Amino acid sequence: MTPKVQRAAPPFVQIADHFRAKIKDGELPQETKLPSIADIARGWGVATATAAKAIKQLQDEGYVRSSSQGTFVDLGRKLTSGPDRLQMLRATGSGFRDGETVDILSAELIPAPAHVAEGLKINEGDEVVERRRVYRDDDGVVAVSTSYLTGDLAEAAPELLEVGPLPKMTFGLIEERTGRRAVRRRDVVALAPVPGDIAEVLGAEVGTPALTLTNQYTDQHGEPTEYAQDFLGAGRELSAEYNLN
Repeated sequence: MTPKVQRAAPPFVQIADHFRAKIKDGELPQETKLPSIADIARGWGVATATAAKAIKQLQDEGYVRSSSQGTFVDLGRKLTSGPDRLQMLRATGSGFRDGETVDILSAELIPAPAHVAEGLKINEGDEVVERRRVYRDDDGVVAVSTSYLTGDLAEAAPELLEVGPLPKMTFGLIEERTGRRAVRRRDVVALAPVPGDIAEVLGAEVGTPALTLTNQYTDQHGEPTEYAQDFLGAGRELSAEYNLN
């Protein structure tokens, strides 16, 4: 049953929030057709202009596309940061955009550096899985991404130590094998000098400032599941839109 409009937020915001949540949770997978604007207006008890504004909001955020055939879930325009890949995985079964490729550069157990230990809430030097990959599209390198997971997860999912694509990406594999579902993330955007082991892949000089996105993922029990850092390729950007109404 479609929920009725509450007055805590403008009706179009509530409608957009409703469909956005279902898309993020995978209840409305890629290419699912949304109800028509007339049906949304009727179900929510609002004007068609309000329903249309909600759909426009979802379009602007990159969750749907509209055509003469209707409005369809489409995450193909979403940014390919870690959080976006998680949303795409749950909604489409794949964490990659059309035309995008990934190469796994390394997968091994290493002693946790200080920043990784802090992000995973473990002791510095504890064993962690380090997986490094490079994402590319038609314009070149999207990002060099390095993920860290506690070493015990390699026992549940030995594929984490294989230099190759995972059957369900890191998020899906951990959830399938352990039941730990990523439910919260913390993002930090910063400029950081490109380290030597990433510079060549990124096509940048060592020490050159680059845009980075660091993510900490937490499961339903409040425990970190993954700590990751992306170094973005030249000319890439991070953006977000927020409705302030």
